[in-house]
Amino acid sequence: MLSNQSIEDADLIRDCLAGERRAQKQLYDKYAAKMYAVCIRYMGNGDDASDILQDGFIKVYKNLDKFRGEGSFEGWLRRIFANTAIEQLRKKKLNFSTADKEEQIEFKAPGAVDNLSEKDLLKIVSELSPGYRTVFNMYVIEGYGHKEIAEIMNISEGTSKSQLARARMILQEKVKALK
Repeated sequence: MLSNQSIEDADLIRDCLAGERRAQKQLYDKYAAKMYAVCIRYMGNGDDASDILQDGFIKVYKNLDKFRGEGSFEGWLRRIFANTAIEQLRKKKLNFSTADKEEQIEFKAPGAVDNLSEKDLLKIVSELSPGYRTVFNMYVIEGYGHKEIAEIMNISEGTSKSQLARARMILQEKVKALK
């Protein structure tokens, strides 16, 4: 039995591995909304997010045997969906604007952010350009470092830092405008 998993997840995983369609549907029903939120954060629109959701679940079912039960199953799923979105964005050859100098911008609107609903915050993030949104999601939400982002997205660390700084600046301006 998988040590860090709820009995329900462990049962779903076991049944999915046995090829039971009912279990695959239950797994989808249980996690689709949460994983769609991951997809929409990266893709910025519903059509692309739906495509990533479908591709991500195909990967989940194909690679379920690789889940070792270390850490949370939901976390493992989130990583698959984030990576699937990032792969798609890489294929689109995002245009990252490069800064002449590295910018360090402090995000100074925590009180305003605290008053925003999750839906409003996601909407604001989805309005960022694809490059800014991708780096912001990878760094702030998924916890990647600038070196990892640079390697994954085939950009320099400075570009990653600059994209994050600009994303934060834009978000700060949008949050202030909502006051």
